[in-house]
Amino acid sequence: MFLTISTRGDAAHPATDLGYLLHKHPGKAQTFSTSHGTAHVFYPQADDTVCTAALLLEVDAVALVRRGRGRGRGGAPDAALAQYVNDRPYAASSLLAVALSGVFSSALRGVCNARPERAAAPLPLRVEVPALPARGGPDLVRKLFEPLGWTVSAEPVALDAEFPEWGDSRYVRLTLESEALTLAEALRHLYVLLPVLDDAKHYWVAPDEVDKLLRAGEGWLPTHPEQKLITSRYLSRRRSLTRQAMERLELVRLAEADDSEVETIDNAVPEDTGAEAEEKPAPLAVLRREAILAALREAGAARVLDLGCGQGELVRELLGDTRFTEILGVDVSVRALAIASRRLGLDRMGERQAARVRLVQGSLAYTDRRLKGYDAAVLSEVIEHLDPPRLPALEYAVFGHARPRTVVVTTPNVEYNVRWETLPAGHVRHGDHRFEWTREEFRAWAVAVAGRHGYEVCFVPVGPDDPEVGPPTQMAVFHLGTENAGTARKTDDAQKEAEAA
Repeated sequence: MFLTISTRGDAAHPATDLGYLLHKHPGKAQTFSTSHGTAHVFYPQADDTVCTAALLLEVDAVALVRRGRGRGRGGAPDAALAQYVNDRPYAASSLLAVALSGVFSSALRGVCNARPERAAAPLPLRVEVPALPARGGPDLVRKLFEPLGWTVSAEPVALDAEFPEWGDSRYVRLTLESEALTLAEALRHLYVLLPVLDDAKHYWVAPDEVDKLLRAGEGWLPTHPEQKLITSRYLSRRRSLTRQAMERLELVRLAEADDSEVETIDNAVPEDTGAEAEEKPAPLAVLRREAILAALREAGAARVLDLGCGQGELVRELLGDTRFTEILGVDVSVRALAIASRRLGLDRMGERQAARVRLVQGSLAYTDRRLKGYDAAVLSEVIEHLDPPRLPALEYAVFGHARPRTVVVTTPNVEYNVRWETLPAGHVRHGDHRFEWTREEFRAWAVAVAGRHGYEVCFVPVGPDDPEVGPPTQMAVFHLGTENAGTARKTDDAQKEAEAA
């Protein structure tokens, strides 16, 4: 396997700075051991105007079979004799990508203490790979690299130059050129896309591959037009890992759309919350769920949305009552949904029970057609996590677009905070709460929402109802007015008929 990286320079910025960026001296030939062979780094040309670094990987075919996964999902293509007689020693693949990450690890991260300004600046780069397996042909090569700022030349390699009528092989001679990328960006593109084009990996793809993909894809993969193909192929088409990666990429997209950091919106569960860190629910949390379930039963709801479902505590209670035939849990936090799935045991659940529940990622600040047609929706301790200017968007998404016949909203009563001995004066109950309303403020908001969208609303105290400051949690139960409910039912029926057609 062979790959070269070249750059141009002048007296002020000599091309030999490439040696500093790669952390490999241009005047030396260096050798590195890998788990499947030996990697050599050398410089065919190194002067002020042009510098070329070459990576040559000599693959030990026997070691590849003994240490690799020649059979099954994620392994090298073909089995039996093909484990020993194949293109792995000659064609760029995941083997070369792993060698890149090992030999040029600092350059991949953009670290260069000797020339930090050069590491951070775009370079005139030329990358050449003489033999690249490309399942999808030259067109796919261009679709993958051109959106990243590369000028691409992907020349098909004939099966046999003596017999042109046999056509082209699946290999291409790849040349990439760019003036707009840093060296670290170029290496990360190669690290991800070489195995994607080969569509095979020489090792078992474990869950930590998702983290590797997202690290190498930072800054370019979330917006790449071929994101789904790249993710699926890189993860050897393992559906669970692909789904996990796509959810996390969607979280990045939502954060960018909201001009926020990922951690800001994916904060429903603390970072140190582990899979086994079962949190004992506070008595108030139990009372809150009981009040919500009572309101849903009184409304005769069967199909229920849990909007902002968090770790799935309410979903679990809903599953315990067979009158709730369909439950959809929605949350923006991938971490919270993963914990909810584990706690609910979705992967071990019986077929009939599993058919009643789904967990999906979504933002309540946007309309979502998946939320239409349900009997009831619950917003339990959700609204206070939104900045007040975002409340109208949530209001329309739930009451104006989804329009369930019943909506249950709970939120803290800030007046009750004086009864919490451990809560300092002037502090809210949770660090992420953007506000906490008085009973008057909550009633004013709920009445206005009901009036704008044709609902009727009543209020229910949750927890001990203190005669001076009220209950710790306040709950509003919205019911779609009779006239509006009929209209909504006709709309839902028409939509279902259209979807069936």
